[in-house]
Amino acid sequence: MSTVPPPFPTPEESVGHPELLQLGTALEPDEPCLRADAARNRARLLEAAARLVAERGADAVTMEAVAAEACVGKGTVFRRFGDRTGLLTALLDHSEKKFQAAFLTGPPPLGPGAPPVERLRAFGRAMLRRSHDDLELQLAAEPCAPRRFTNPARSVLRHHVAMLLRQAVPDADCELLSHTLMGQLDPALIHHLTKQCGLPLARLEGAWIDLVDRVTGAATGG
Repeated sequence: MSTVPPPFPTPEESVGHPELLQLGTALEPDEPCLRADAARNRARLLEAAARLVAERGADAVTMEAVAAEACVGKGTVFRRFGDRTGLLTALLDHSEKKFQAAFLTGPPPLGPGAPPVERLRAFGRAMLRRSHDDLELQLAAEPCAPRRFTNPARSVLRHHVAMLLRQAVPDADCELLSHTLMGQLDPALIHHLTKQCGLPLARLEGAWIDLVDRVTGAATGG
């Protein structure tokens, strides 16, 4: 049984408003001191980048293309995000915050209020659908191998899975099991299975439910 508590506030802990973790290293983070015009410019650039992803794919998101789409100078984009990776990370950060809010404080079964196994099932389904919808962007912003498992956003997701596992199977090595479960939600694997192998998303969702049930003993009523 793991005795290491998750290093972020969980929904069951007594916290007023859990702070949503930011993915990136954008040069101008979302802070109260950020000038209103700079905040508007940043939002405008992110909206332009999101349109490019939706219309042409993540490969079309360059600093030049975003500047042209937002009708600003290229230097403005570089000042806000540093480079293309910073821009893609900031774009994912917006999606990540919404997803974190859903499983931290949203309605059950994804949010608090449902049994842990039901929340695990809902978490995986939501992750699969989110990755399927944002797959190109997630792959484009994928951290390099040494940073893959220390990426802050991934750490929050994995700790959440570990927390639910500790509630469902307290005598298991939930820290390592959380890595195992997160492996099935890896964007590169989802891309391989859906794009290269042609598997439907519904099959991946069914496999996630089966995995959760077997790990927690729900499949046999354990």
